[in-house]
Amino acid sequence: MSRLKARQFAFAAHLRDAQAPAPDGIEARRMAVYRELFGNTLESLLASNFPVIKKTLGPDAWMEKVRAFHREYRAQTPLFTRIGCEFIDFLQQNPQDPTAPWLAELAHYEWMELKAQIDDSPIPPHDADGDLLQGIPLLAPQVWPLAYQWPVEKIGPAFKPVTLPEQPSLLLVYRDEQMQVRFSALAPLAYRLLQLLQENHTQTGNTLLQQLADEAGQPSNPAFLTEATQMLAALKTQGLLLGTRT
Repeated sequence: MSRLKARQFAFAAHLRDAQAPAPDGIEARRMAVYRELFGNTLESLLASNFPVIKKTLGPDAWMEKVRAFHREYRAQTPLFTRIGCEFIDFLQQNPQDPTAPWLAELAHYEWMELKAQIDDSPIPPHDADGDLLQGIPLLAPQVWPLAYQWPVEKIGPAFKPVTLPEQPSLLLVYRDEQMQVRFSALAPLAYRLLQLLQENHTQTGNTLLQQLADEAGQPSNPAFLTEATQMLAALKTQGLLLGTRT
C-alpha cells in the first residue's frame, strides 16, 4: 500500500471512530472538526429518513446507533437516497437489541415512504379498460403489500412492544395519482391477492382468483369467488390496478 493510500485509510478510519489513530501531522482540533462535520451530516440524513425511530429510541440510543453505523458499516453506494436502505441492512445484519427487537422492521417501514416518493419505475404497456378476469391484471408499479412481524405502524415513544403479537401486520404502501404516499391496513385476503398480483406476469384474473380460493380452502365456493372478484374491481377503482397487460 502506498503512503498516500495508507494515510487516506487512516484519515477515514479516524473519522469513523475517534479511538482509531489519526494520521500524523494533522492537529487534533482539525480532525475533531472533520469528525463532527461527517457525524452531523450522517445523523441529519438518517434522522430525515427515520424520524419515528429517532423519537422512539431517544437521543442517546439514537446517536449510539448512528455512531455504530458510521463506525462499523461499509456502505455500497454513495447516493444519499440509498443511505437509508444501507442503514436497514446494518440493522438487519447486527444482533437484535432486546429492548427494541422491532427496530429493523420499523426502519424498513419508515424507509418505504421515501422509496414510494422517489420510485421512478416506468408504467408498463396496458389496457386501462381490459377485462380483469379474462386478461392479465397489471398492478401499478408504485404499490407494495408489506408484512411485518411487529406492529410497526403503531410503534412510537408511547408504545414499544417486547412480545410478538399473534398476527403479523399486513400493510399497503402506495403512491396515488396526486403523487401522495398512502398507507393502509390490509386484511389477510386482500394482502394475498395483492401479493399474487405483484408476482403475476402470465396468469389471467380468473386463474389468480381460483388460486386464491384454493389457498383459502374455498375452491368450489361461489360466494368466495364473488367476493374476490369484487376485491379485484375495487383495486381498479382505487387506482392500484392499471388494467390488463398488453
